[in-house]
Amino acid sequence: MDLEQRTVWVEETGTPRLADPVRAAAVRAGLIAAGALLQGVTDAVLALGHSWLSAPLLLTTVLTSVIATWAVLDVWVTRQVWNQRNGVVSSPSSAARALRRERRRARRAAHGARSQPARRHQPRHMGV
Repeated sequence: MDLEQRTVWVEETGTPRLADPVRAAAVRAGLIAAGALLQGVTDAVLALGHSWLSAPLLLTTVLTSVIATWAVLDVWVTRQVWNQRNGVVSSPSSAARALRRERRRARRAAHGARSQPARRHQPRHMGV
């Protein structure tokens, strides 16, 4: 049996992966959000049971929710910074840019072939 050819992880070529810093921030935000949700549910159960632990847990739940919001914003900022520093190559826009460049060259060549005498610009608001 050939064990070297079989791998557990197979990377798909069709979908691009997140950058490592962005993925790390997203995992961190997910874990913090899950912790905040767990604290919220625990606090609700303690409040329904009229436990004195509900009050301190409520304060920590609010604090954890603020931290989770900050972590989600960190994912967004990290993604924007990574895109700015590393430059995301967008094939459709690059292809469109090349097509525009070709059309512009063709227009200039056609315009130069006509070689009409230069007309002086006449302002329209003067009634001419």
